[in-house]
Amino acid sequence: MTMRGRPEKATLSDVAKAAKVSASTVSRVLRNPEVVSAEFQSRVRHAVDKLGYVPDRAARSLASARSENIGVVIPSVTNNVFVDVLSGIYSVTQESNFGIEIGNTRYSPMQEEKILRMLLSQRPAGLIVTGLDQSAPCRALLENADCPIVQIMEFGKSPVDMLIGFSHRDAARAATRHLIEQGYRRIAFLGASMDPRAQRRLEGFTEAVDAESLFDERLVVTTPRPTSVTVGCELMAELLARAPDADAVFCINDDLALGALFECQRRRIAVPAQFGICGFNDLEMMAVANPPLTSVQTFRREMGRRAAEMVMARIGGASAPAPVVDLGFDLIERQSTRRRG
Repeated sequence: MTMRGRPEKATLSDVAKAAKVSASTVSRVLRNPEVVSAEFQSRVRHAVDKLGYVPDRAARSLASARSENIGVVIPSVTNNVFVDVLSGIYSVTQESNFGIEIGNTRYSPMQEEKILRMLLSQRPAGLIVTGLDQSAPCRALLENADCPIVQIMEFGKSPVDMLIGFSHRDAARAATRHLIEQGYRRIAFLGASMDPRAQRRLEGFTEAVDAESLFDERLVVTTPRPTSVTVGCELMAELLARAPDADAVFCINDDLALGALFECQRRRIAVPAQFGICGFNDLEMMAVANPPLTSVQTFRREMGRRAAEMVMARIGGASAPAPVVDLGFDLIERQSTRRRG
């Protein structure tokens, strides 16, 4: 008994004795249960519950020089795109002993560097980081990090370690080609924030309209402001002031597309007969808008889930099945662009 009259805190050795296994087996069940037989897992967990054993994570971290947290670096915690990614990550980690520590860069390279330094000082078990376009200091931090790293939301060359995502350029090109195939000829581009992924979507759009000799710089309307439905309305109004003969728009995300639709409805511009609208990401609202909006479907929850699996496999000593994964995309065609057929 302790001086305060309470039972001594159960130790790992106490659990091992109660479960009739070695202390190392108890440790493996608590840290990497997938490598231990179901029988031993059951015995250890029964002993843990019976004794009320709580692992000393601080002591473990000191012993292994490694925390039990996986750092996740994203540019926004309010954007539904990244909410979906986080949902996928948590679907994997919630049944493990690993915690998630989120860093929100707010699309700032300086903030990203600050967050990476903070996370790496805590010796994370792994990192999941958004994008491929880190600043030189951030790239150096990642290349020198002593833990598994998965970069997400992109597909391209030279990842630091592992990569899962899709080509924003290819997706934007496919969406723009769809508008061309539907008979639209004065096709515009609306963009906000204009981070590296938005820039790649602009590149894909430009390639598609250039191939048909349809590019007109007046039809490209962007702002560095954060994206929102309200900004979509304002950009659409600016587009129509610049180029009243515009007949379709590819938007870098669904918020802007919904804003463009509202502005068309305010001006009594018929969608899709007079004007076509295509978004990007295919959030839930696209299917229930009136008319339903065409969008590029991206597999965000699947991306988060598989990124977490890749990190945890490496933490457990296994190689990721494929260190670079292209999840691709789907163009979901709806009424907002159905000018033909």
